[in-house]
Amino acid sequence: MRNILQNIFIDYYEHILYELHPRQTEIENISKMIHCGDPSYGGAFFACPDCGELKFVPFRCKSRFCPSCGNMYNQKRSFHMSCKLVNCVHRHCVFTIPEELRIYFLNDRSLLNCLFHSVRDVVLRMFHKQNKAELFTPGFILVLHTFGRDLKWNPHIHALISEGGAGNHTVWRPCTHFDFRFLRNSFRKVLLDQLTNKIGKSFCKVKNEMYSKHAEGFYVRAKPNHCKPDVTIKYISRYLGRPVIATSRIDAYDGDNVTFHYTRHEDNQTITECIPALDFIKRLIVHIPEKHFKMLRYYGIYAKHHKQESKLHKCISSEKHRYLCKFYNWQNMILLTFGYDPLKCPKCGKSMFAFEVYYKKTALFEQYRKVMGYG
Repeated sequence: MRNILQNIFIDYYEHILYELHPRQTEIENISKMIHCGDPSYGGAFFACPDCGELKFVPFRCKSRFCPSCGNMYNQKRSFHMSCKLVNCVHRHCVFTIPEELRIYFLNDRSLLNCLFHSVRDVVLRMFHKQNKAELFTPGFILVLHTFGRDLKWNPHIHALISEGGAGNHTVWRPCTHFDFRFLRNSFRKVLLDQLTNKIGKSFCKVKNEMYSKHAEGFYVRAKPNHCKPDVTIKYISRYLGRPVIATSRIDAYDGDNVTFHYTRHEDNQTITECIPALDFIKRLIVHIPEKHFKMLRYYGIYAKHHKQESKLHKCISSEKHRYLCKFYNWQNMILLTFGYDPLKCPKCGKSMFAFEVYYKKTALFEQYRKVMGYG
């Protein structure tokens, strides 16, 4: 059974190809999402060992653009991220850019790397200046979001930063004071310098305008939220790899227009928009990243093979990590999310097992007849 988002994209697929002229990665993700759960693209037969009841489960697309598969990806990645976290308080910071700069990142998506590099340099510099001999290094995770709640293009970085760092000689030193003014001014300077190096001298005029219009630096939200480790694990899953829009936010689709809602940041009011379907699609697909582009990155002590990693106490131990990994399969995720076991036999209640796997463009009925010995 198709969801409402699949119906919208199926109805306007040719319009997307010939009117919007999408990028190759957009075409790939749209095609995957449209055929998610389509039996003709393969699946697996499960059989009950007692009563012989059969059940066919189609393959999913595993695209982050797909609402259902994107949510599954979200939960898995948030679990693996939580296994890296040090057992300390973390602070959620948001690094945003002025509206005038957004078009540069849309026209040249390679500039999105500058956002990551700028935030990385600013955070490390803030901790290093506390003690130049120790060079305290925090653990922080950066997630790029290119969309706001209204689905418009708005690239910004969500950062989860440990309130403490590991030094060259000291194993760990807490740090609860984040220099708010330093973050704003440094982020503005580092980002504008990197954009100038990438774009060239033509950007110098815009750079000067940014300094005059934003004399107090770019907006950085770094207020303490006192996230304890157990709360942090749940909190980060909200911001990790989630789809651009959940199907629950799409209120109606009449074939021509799409109605959706969102909660506005400024006053927490629920806003409802009704726009043409093609405009709605255009808002969504612009947020599909380039192939192999990493939207989530680890830095500091959370980077791979950091020298202090083995000395710090993690939120989830390696033994517990290996044990919990066994539960993150599609069967258990459906059980945890919706409260039912998809492989429980509807007739006798026994657990069903994998009987046969079918791949794309396989004649399922013919394969079934062959396996069952019907001819």
